This record gives sequence, structure tokens and C-alpha cells, in this order.
Amino acid sequence: MPKSTAYQAKTPDGNGFIRYTPEENAVWHDLVAAQLPNVRKYSAPEYLAGLHKLDLPKDRVPQCPDLSATLRDLTGWQVEPVPALIGFGKFFGMLANRTFPAASFIRRREDFNYIEEPDIFHEIFGHTPLLTDSRFANFSQAIGQAGLRAGAKDYSWLIRLYWFSIEFGLTRTNGETKALGSGLASSPTELAYAVTSDIAERRPFDVIDILRTPYRIDIHQPVYFVLDDIDVLFQAASRDLLADVRQAQVMGLHAPKYPPKQLAS
Repeated sequence: MPKSTAYQAKTPDGNGFIRYTPEENAVWHDLVAAQLPNVRKYSAPEYLAGLHKLDLPKDRVPQCPDLSATLRDLTGWQVEPVPALIGFGKFFGMLANRTFPAASFIRRREDFNYIEEPDIFHEIFGHTPLLTDSRFANFSQAIGQAGLRAGAKDYSWLIRLYWFSIEFGLTRTNGETKALGSGLASSPTELAYAVTSDIAERRPFDVIDILRTPYRIDIHQPVYFVLDDIDVLFQAASRDLLADVRQAQVMGLHAPKYPPKQLAS
């Protein structure tokens, strides 16, 4: 996750609602209008089914209390506004408690096509559709529970399983590659790239391989992992994930397939 942000969290009122400006609501409207055709073309049926269940507003930023009421009925989850940046420990703890942390701000026009830190469009449009499905909801909770048992030195290893599945995972449906990950569903550019690019490498889903694969958050991924059978993801929730982390640590990280990030001078 980025170490700093140019955005500030918005503070909910006593009932959990946030007052967004007309411009912020307009940005949400335009993001949804731009992305809906893409997800209908490239996203997996499981994501699209969740999007249909939520029936998110198109003319304004959704409110967490409204989403939480729907998710509680479906899977027992809720959405809670958080500052733009939270640590891995808090993130895992919230997932373990079936609470999804949602950054409360929305990107500005100048960041319309890409924002490094997660904003509420990514959190709500990207993540909450999968949380309507009890299987994905339980998998996310299992990642959180493993994180609570992990030491701080294990966090960056464990989070890769979440990153390459819930955030940037692919799946095959009726012989076609489709985007499963929330980071893809909310990205105006990477969604099509992940599914169609002949540059990106697509590997079979394998937990140990994933745990050993480094990533950068500020570029299109050079590597994606593809689930031929989506049930394999849910079976991973019953694994001893910390034992998997230990095995991956002994084997070591794969060499990155991306260039090192250039530091500002």
C-alpha cells in the first residue's frame, strides 16, 4: 500500500453517513458509467451477480450504512469507513470480524483513470459485489483470521494471496478468461489489459507460487493467476495458510518481473 496520500478521509456523521459534494457525486456517476460496459464484457459471472444484488446508485456515492444493511442480510458482512491508509494488522483484524474497510474519499478528476491508493469507488464498486457471495465472504474472513495469527514479518507474504485472488485474480468461465479481482473491476485500464493483453503472464492458481510472487501496486500487473475451477480458491480457506507462508519463506521470493520503482530525486 502507498506510504502517503494526497487525499484526506471524510468524516461520517453520527449515523455513519458522509456528505459528498455534487462534484464528488458526479465523479462517481462518470466512473460507473465508464466502467459498467467494461465489467459486463470482461468480469466473471460471480462479480456481475454480486453487482446486480447490490444495485448500487449510479448518480451518487453509495453510503456505507445502506451497503452494510444489504450485506448483513446476505453474508453477515458490513462496510466501515476508514482513513485512506491502514496497516496490515488492522486490515486483517477487520476482515476477521467480517468488516470491510472502505476509504471514504473519492478520486479527483485528474486521477480519474488511475489512483494509487484505494478510494471509495475501488472499495465499493470493486469489492462489495464479491462480498454478497458467502463463499468469497468466507474466504476473505479466512485471510483475516490467518493474519491475526501471523507475525508482522509474515504480513507481506500472506497479503499476496489476497492480492492475486480477491484483488487481481482471473478465472476461466466456459473457456473464456474473465476478471475476478476487485482491483480489476474498478480499473478503467487494467481490466481489459488483464484479460486480453498478450504481454501479461497468466499462471495457474497455486498458493505457494502466489505467496512467492512479488508485486507492485502502481503498475499493471505483469503476472496474473488464473482459477480454472473457482472452488479451488474456496478450498484454500481451509488450508494452514501460515504453514504455507513458512514454506514460501524457505523457498524465497521469485525474481520480480517488473522494473524497480524509481525514487524521486
